[in-house]
Amino acid sequence: MLNRLQSENGNPVFIFRLPNVFGKWCRPNYNSVIATFCHNIARDLPVKINDPDTSIVLAYIDDVVDKFISIIKNSSQNFDQNLITYKITVGELYEILQSFKQSRKDLTIPNVGTGLMRALYSTFTSYLDTSSFSYPIPQYKDQRGVFVEMLKTQDAGQFSFFTAHPGVTRGEHYHHSKIEKFLVITGKAKFRFRHILTNEYFETFTEGDIPQVVESIPGWTHDITNVGQEKMVVMLWASEIFDKSKPDTYSCKIDL
Repeated sequence: MLNRLQSENGNPVFIFRLPNVFGKWCRPNYNSVIATFCHNIARDLPVKINDPDTSIVLAYIDDVVDKFISIIKNSSQNFDQNLITYKITVGELYEILQSFKQSRKDLTIPNVGTGLMRALYSTFTSYLDTSSFSYPIPQYKDQRGVFVEMLKTQDAGQFSFFTAHPGVTRGEHYHHSKIEKFLVITGKAKFRFRHILTNEYFETFTEGDIPQVVESIPGWTHDITNVGQEKMVVMLWASEIFDKSKPDTYSCKIDL
């Protein structure tokens, strides 16, 4: 009938066959496996899977809405009517959603920046209860200050922060391959570097009022000293996740 309306009157008609549409606010325990899985996993409720190898085709609600809006703005019959869809097994879906839950415990987040992983991660977090909007992370404390790991990635290193009391020096080590980026958030810092073979020396100062990244270089031992009068807070990115069995961190004083 719609096609006849188009052929007889010239009305623009676009027909879509929607697969399993998912996204935030979808009702769980109804007709969306993703809504049900997200709701239950977020609340530590059991999930029933009859056949983990069953394949399903998915469409993210934001992609569907974007397509519909594009059609409204450009109603040409030559407009691409293909939706962005994703094919996945029920078992794979469950494992991905479980990894999002686990990331709050081991701090390791999967690659969630694009495509299906982006859509699933956004959807999963929308089902969190308000009591789960925040979660604790480990803190390692000694006389120098604290060190806190915040986030680990599968292939882009990890993010942490540390503090140092006035006059305290941290670091005093070098790496063969690992690279670190330091950003002083509050306080004043003195960074020192010495090449472990040539003994070439370099130092630089930075403070929280002037955002500046200081990067450690492989083969240069380095340290950081709080030269201010207040507690120093430093954000740290490392190019790899810390591995206790192979830390690539070797104690080495700057002074000869």
